[in-house]
Amino acid sequence: MFIEVCKSKIHKVSVTEANLQYVGSITIDEDLMDAANLIENEKVQIVNINNGERLETYVIRGERGSGIICLNGPAARKVAVGDVIIIISYATMDFEEAKTFKPCLVFPDTETNKLV
Repeated sequence: MFIEVCKSKIHKVSVTEANLQYVGSITIDEDLMDAANLIENEKVQIVNINNGERLETYVIRGERGSGIICLNGPAARKVAVGDVIIIISYATMDFEEAKTFKPCLVFPDTETNKLV
């Protein structure tokens, strides 16, 4: 049996931009991507702490060290600049493997989106 488990989580970062006129996705500072073990084009769930919105999209690499968290395209309507969000990715794995799997959890500074 296979189950879906949390693979990576960036807990509580601030939205720095919302770009409605982009094709779609979330732009994430490459430092945060590396720390959370996320790759470009990986599917993620976005949970908005400010308004309760949840959505799924994919990751695009942002400038390293910039602190950028930008919701693009239609997702830009689900956030406001300054909103605090959680970014989660999931992995499908064998039930027995999932019992010992440890997700990569990142807790950056919410004000700067930088690693602490």
